Amino acid sequence: MPGLFTYRSLLWLLFAVHFALGSALGLTVDEAHYLLYALHPALSYFDHPPLVGWLQWPLVAWDAPIAVLRLLPGLLWLATVAGVYHLTHRLQAAAGQEATVPVAHAGLWAVLALALAPLLHLLGIGLLPDSLLMLWMVLLMGQTLTLMDAKAAQQPLPWVLLGVLLGLAGLSKYTAILPAAAVAVCLLAAHGWRLLGHVWLWVASALALAMVLPVLVWNAQNDWVSFAYQTQHGKGGAWQGVHLVQFLLLQLVAYGVLLGWGVVGWWATRGRVRWLGLFFAIPFAVHALLAGGGTSLPHWTAPAWVALAPFAGMALAHHVRQKMGRLCIGALVLLQALACMVLFGLMLSGGRPWLGGGAAEVAEQPNPFADLHGWDHAGQRALVLAHSQQLPAVAVQNWTLASRLGWYAKPLPVHVLEDRFDQFDIWAGDLPQGGNALLVDWSYMAYALPLAPHGFSQCQWLETLPVQRWGAPLGYFRFYACYGWVGAPQPTLLQ
Repeated sequence: MPGLFTYRSLLWLLFAVHFALGSALGLTVDEAHYLLYALHPALSYFDHPPLVGWLQWPLVAWDAPIAVLRLLPGLLWLATVAGVYHLTHRLQAAAGQEATVPVAHAGLWAVLALALAPLLHLLGIGLLPDSLLMLWMVLLMGQTLTLMDAKAAQQPLPWVLLGVLLGLAGLSKYTAILPAAAVAVCLLAAHGWRLLGHVWLWVASALALAMVLPVLVWNAQNDWVSFAYQTQHGKGGAWQGVHLVQFLLLQLVAYGVLLGWGVVGWWATRGRVRWLGLFFAIPFAVHALLAGGGTSLPHWTAPAWVALAPFAGMALAHHVRQKMGRLCIGALVLLQALACMVLFGLMLSGGRPWLGGGAAEVAEQPNPFADLHGWDHAGQRALVLAHSQQLPAVAVQNWTLASRLGWYAKPLPVHVLEDRFDQFDIWAGDLPQGGNALLVDWSYMAYALPLAPHGFSQCQWLETLPVQRWGAPLGYFRFYACYGWVGAPQPTLLQ
C-alpha cells in the first residue's frame, strides 16, 4: 500500500514541522486570547463560543509550556487531514470514480492540496475556533453522506452522531450555522420534504440545541452581547466591489490553486455527491459577501476550503494522468511548496530580511511576522516593573495589544483603555477613576501617551525593551508608570 504509506509519512512530517515551528514562535494575538478563555473558565465569551477555551483548560490548569499547548492544534490538524483522506475515498466511491482514478491517489492528492495551502499551516500551529470547525466540517460531510442513504436514515445512531457534531460545531464558532445549512439542504435534496416528519431529525436537532445551551445561557445573563456584537460585526461598511476582488486574490494566495482545483472536481461529480459541494459553496459565498463590506478575514474560509479538498483530490488525481495536466500540476506543487517554505522562513525570522524592523520609534512599514516575537519577554518585564513600581495592573490602548500581555504577564489584570466594550471589560473591568497602571506600548502599533483630559494625570517613562531576532533589531516595547486615570480616552496612533 504505497499510497497509504506516503500519506501517513506526509502527515507525520507536517506534524513534526508544526511542532518545531510552534516551539520556536511566540503566541499570536488570537491564540493568546483563547488561552485566556481557558484561564477564565465560563459558559461562553464575548466574541466566540467556549469550546476553544474548554479544550485547553486542562493544559492551562497544568501550566503546560507553549510547545505542549500547541500539540492540541497539531493533533486536530492531523485528524482533519486524515478525515479528508478517508472522506475522499467515500466520495469517490459514491461518485463511481474508482475505476478511472486509483483510490489512494485521490486521497493523497487531497492531502497534498491541504499540505500545500500556506494559511492552513497557521491553524495547525495555533488553536483557533476555525481549527476546530475544520474538523467538524469534515466529519459533518461524512455523516451527511451517510444519512443521504435511505437505509442509514432509518437508524437512530447516525442521527445522534449528526446532532453531536452539530453541537460541537455550534460550541466552536457562530458561523457553524453555515455548514448546518449545508447539512439541511443536502438531506432535503436526498429525502425530500417528507424528511421533516422524521422523528430522529428532530432528536438530532434537539441534541444539538441542548449542547449549545451554555452559549445561550451566558448570553441571556449578559444582555445577548455576543449576538449583538456578531450582528454589528457582520454588517461592516459600505459594500465595494474592490474589496471582493481583494478578498478573492488573497484567498488564491492563502490557499493555492491546488485546492481551487476542487471546483473543477465538484462540477465533474454527479448525483448526491455534488450536493456535498455546498459545504464549500455556502460558507465561501457568505464570507465573500461579507468581504465586500470589509469584514471578512482570510482564515474564516479555512473550513470551507477543507470541505473542497476531497473534490480537489479527485480532480487532481484525474488530470495528473494527462501529460499537460501533469506538467501544470507539477509546477503548481513546486510553486506552493516554495510559498510554504517562504512563509515558514518569514515566521521564524520575524519577516527579515524582506520586511522592516529596527530602531525607529514607530515602525516604518507593516510587518505581520514581527508580531510573533518579543511578547513573552515584554510580559515578563511588565511583571517585574509593575511589582517594583507597585502598580496593580497593565494598561494598553488597543484590544489587540492586550491578549499576549494578559497571558505572559498573568496574573496581572489588563485594562484596555479605548472606549470599546470587549472581553477584557468582562475580565478586568474599566480602569477606575484615579487608578494607576503600567502602560505598555509597541512600536508596530505605537500610540501617543494618553494624558489628561483624555487619560492619566501623569506618565513616567521607565524603560524601552528592544526586540531582536537572529541578532537583528525587530521592534521595541516601551513601559510607562502612569497615575491618576481621568477617563474619556481618545487613543491616537502615531504616524
